[in-house]
Amino acid sequence: MSEGDAGGASGAIRLTIPAEPASLDVVQDALARLWEQQGVDPVLAMRFETGLVEITANVIEHSFDADQPGREFTLVVDVGADALRAELRDNGVPAAVDLSEVTLPGDDAESGRGLAMALATLDELTHEHREGLNVWRLACRRTDG
Repeated sequence: MSEGDAGGASGAIRLTIPAEPASLDVVQDALARLWEQQGVDPVLAMRFETGLVEITANVIEHSFDADQPGREFTLVVDVGADALRAELRDNGVPAAVDLSEVTLPGDDAESGRGLAMALATLDELTHEHREGLNVWRLACRRTDG
């Protein structure tokens, strides 16, 4: 596992990690350090992290065939003056996603809430498949400075 700057004074983290469920803990731990070091408002951090974790979980679950070797993704998170931003890239199966069509499933549904939750908590969410990569961009605008 390659873990880049995991929350230094720069206000950013960069992780390249395996696409496996345990990596969600790595992401959340790095985010917790970043929020603390940068003094990010807890409500803003929770909104952003909820959306980011939902997208990350979808990448881990859906972007790769189970037997695909070298399953990994790269995540960059930046604490900017105007917003918290992230870019998540993976070279897995192209995600067939139309974010304008995403709705919350019914109460009886056992899955399918991740994208709807991400859209509800984030101010910006985009996806594109470019140069063999799924590229997700996320943002929550800051109101605390």
